[in-house]
Amino acid sequence: MNDLFLRNLHIEIYGGSHDEKIGVRLSGLPAGERFDRDILQRFLDRRAPSSRLPGTKRREDDVPVFLSGVDGDTLSGELLEAVIYNRDARPGDYPSVPDVPRPSHADYAAIMKYGSSVDLRGGGRFSGRLTAPLCVAGGIALQLLERRGVYIGAHIETLGGIHDLRFDPLNLCREDFEALRTRTFPVIDEAQGEKMLELIGEISAEGDSVGGVVECGAVGLPVGLGEHMFAGMENRIAHLAFGIPALKGIEFGAGFALSDMRGSEANDPFRTDGKRVYTTKNNSGGIQGGMTNGMPLIFRGVLKPTPSIALPQESVSLIRMENTDITISGRHDPAIPVRAVPVFEAVAALAILDAILDS
Repeated sequence: MNDLFLRNLHIEIYGGSHDEKIGVRLSGLPAGERFDRDILQRFLDRRAPSSRLPGTKRREDDVPVFLSGVDGDTLSGELLEAVIYNRDARPGDYPSVPDVPRPSHADYAAIMKYGSSVDLRGGGRFSGRLTAPLCVAGGIALQLLERRGVYIGAHIETLGGIHDLRFDPLNLCREDFEALRTRTFPVIDEAQGEKMLELIGEISAEGDSVGGVVECGAVGLPVGLGEHMFAGMENRIAHLAFGIPALKGIEFGAGFALSDMRGSEANDPFRTDGKRVYTTKNNSGGIQGGMTNGMPLIFRGVLKPTPSIALPQESVSLIRMENTDITISGRHDPAIPVRAVPVFEAVAALAILDAILDS
């Protein structure tokens, strides 16, 4: 089980990639709030593997079954628990505890930590499959936020060195997110999306994989959401975002590019139109001192290439303590960013909802 205690929400994700079911327990949600199951399912479908997008051949419906915490389509305020049954699991594709750990997987560290009791079929509890129940929680949070005028969206910003347009840091709006959700492939510039799809096809045919960057934004946030130091918005978002198994880095606003700027370039000047205060740049990504400043909140996450590839790789036999090679079988995504887009929206929604519930 994986537990995360935020200020107001407690999230527990359980199960493994090839178990009978995976699930989420979420406490701290406000009582009496309604949510639309059809909207939630459409959100989950964006993360699930499908014939419309390049990815794993594993096909899961990802339909959540609610065991508690809801009364029809209304949150009861009690512990919410939902499970997703794994219908297309093939545990026979994997040994439960491999002798030869897969490179860049959790195998070796997990075996050393948990011994022979650890289940690593398809990645087990370390698998990206666990982002499905995370998206159940995040999908509900998205609906609660939209009712409060807060909207969240994401897209593939970079894949294998091919770049999409970035969100407009000053004028990002709800309509931008809605436009993205009408597209089969989650990019702003559809011509660049076609290039990404071609690359994925080439990489997949070679038995290799590719990584990328997902950019996520939120608009409609009040000024002053979050706190200083460890309760800041960057902290809350990053805490949840690193629950995405392939994530290796995160930046807010201009992020790492700020290291090449002078203060005069990096600072976000304040102006007013007589009614509101705004900034003429948004290098801060909408967060200053851990608190939202009313501008669009923007962050990006770096996702490594899928470590499960069909090409031969070097490893070791833990039983014989000898060097050996490994070729990985099974069904895997050639490009994780494609299906990670809604997962970024989910973690952003949970972090922002948690901060809103502070009051």
